[in-house]
Amino acid sequence: MHATSMNLDDNRIKLTVEIDESEMNEAIDAAATSLSKQMTVKGFRKGKVPKSVMIAHLGGPDVLRSEAIRESLPDFYSRAVADTLTDPIGQPDINITGGEESGLLTFEAEVEVRPQISIRGQNELRVTIPSPVVNDAEITAQIDRFRETDAILREVDRPIITGDLVAMDIHVERLEGDGEPIDMSDYMYTVGSGVITEGVDDLIVGLKAGEELKLNGSMGPGVVATYELKLKQVKERELPELTDEWVKENTEWDDIDAMRDAILGQARTMKIVEAQTSQRDAVLMAVSELVSEEAAPEVLVNGETSERLQELGQRLAQQKLNLETFLEITNQTPDQLLETLRQDAVRAVRIDLAMRALVKAENLEPTPEEVDDELEQTAKAMGVDVDKLRTNLRDSGRVVAFNSEVAKMKASRWLSDHVTFVDPDGVEIDRELLKADQSEDVDA
Repeated sequence: MHATSMNLDDNRIKLTVEIDESEMNEAIDAAATSLSKQMTVKGFRKGKVPKSVMIAHLGGPDVLRSEAIRESLPDFYSRAVADTLTDPIGQPDINITGGEESGLLTFEAEVEVRPQISIRGQNELRVTIPSPVVNDAEITAQIDRFRETDAILREVDRPIITGDLVAMDIHVERLEGDGEPIDMSDYMYTVGSGVITEGVDDLIVGLKAGEELKLNGSMGPGVVATYELKLKQVKERELPELTDEWVKENTEWDDIDAMRDAILGQARTMKIVEAQTSQRDAVLMAVSELVSEEAAPEVLVNGETSERLQELGQRLAQQKLNLETFLEITNQTPDQLLETLRQDAVRAVRIDLAMRALVKAENLEPTPEEVDDELEQTAKAMGVDVDKLRTNLRDSGRVVAFNSEVAKMKASRWLSDHVTFVDPDGVEIDRELLKADQSEDVDA
C-alpha cells in the first residue's frame, strides 16, 4: 500500500491510496474464504466449496473482486489513516478511482480532521481549588459539635440567629394541583439547617417568638407551595464549658490539647485530600477556557453528546430505569437533557483541543520510548500481547489517537507543575501541601 495526504479547505484532507497486487490478492482470498463459509453448493459441504466452483457460482471473478473490494475497503482506509498519521473526526467520502475490474486498485478519501489550534496564557493559569489549610474557626466549629451533644437548651427573648432552635406551627398548601394541606404543630426547627424549604433561613433570622412568616417555596421537583410559619418559642444551645475534665469525661481524649491536636490532624488530612481530588478537574476546566466554544467542531460535539446519552442509558438500565422515568425524576424535558449533555460535550471537546494545543506549544510530543512504555503498560492492563496491540492500533487507524493520549498525559503533568493553585479567596496555595501523600491517614 502507498498512501499520501493533501490538505483541503474547511479543515479537510484528501488521502490518495494505491493497493498493490499482492494485497489485493490477499483481499480476494479472504473474501473467497468468507463467501465459501456462507455459500451452499450442491455436492459440497459448506466451507469446502473450491474457489473455481465458487467463482462460477457467483458469476465470474469480477464479482469476487467486487466483493473483496467492498469488504476490504474499510481496512485499507484505516491503514492509510495510520500510515499518513491522519487524525480524522468524521466519516470519509471514499471514491474508487481505478482497479475495480482489474489492475492496481486506487481510491481517494476525503475526511474532516481534528483542527490544530493555538492557545495563549497557559503559563499564567490560576486555578481555584478548596484550601488545604485548616483555620482556627474550623477547629473551634469541630470542637463545638462535640460540646453540642452535652448542650442545655435555654429559652431566649431576642431576635433569632443561626443555630437557634425554634418551635413553630407550620401550614403548607400547594399553589397548583391536587394535594391536601399539611399542618404540623410545635415543629422544632434548627435555624440554618434548610430542611423546610429554600429561603426560610434567610427570612427567619432577626424575627422573634410571636411573629409569623409567610413565603412561597419548593415542595419538591416542580411543586411550589405557600408556607405559613407561626413562631412560638426560641431556644439557644448553651454549651458546656470546655475544660480538661469535660473532655476526658465526654470524649476519647484526655485533655483539650490532645483533642485539638487530633481534630487538627484529621481536618488537615481531609482538606488536603479534598484539594488534591479537585485538582485535575479544576485544571481541565481552567485550560478549557483557553479555547473558544466556537472552535469545537460540530462533528466532535455531536459524537461526544451521543456517547454521553448512550452511557446514561446504560447506567439507567443497570438501575432498572428508563429515560422517561429519569426525566420525570429530574423534572426536565428531553430537550433540556440533550442541551445539558451537549454543554458537557462542548466542554470535553474544548479540553481535548486545549490539551493537544498545549502539547504543541510546549513541545510535549512523546518520544518513541515513551509511547512504547505506555503501550506495554496498556497491553499488560488489557492482558494482551504488546505486539498484537500495536498491530491492532495500526490496522484500526488509531495510532495517532493512542500517541495523542500519551501526549495529553504529559501535558497533564506539565499543567500540574506549572499552574498556580489558589484558594477561593485568591490566596496562593503551597504546592508542597498538594504533593503530600495522605492515604495512610485517610485509611486510618
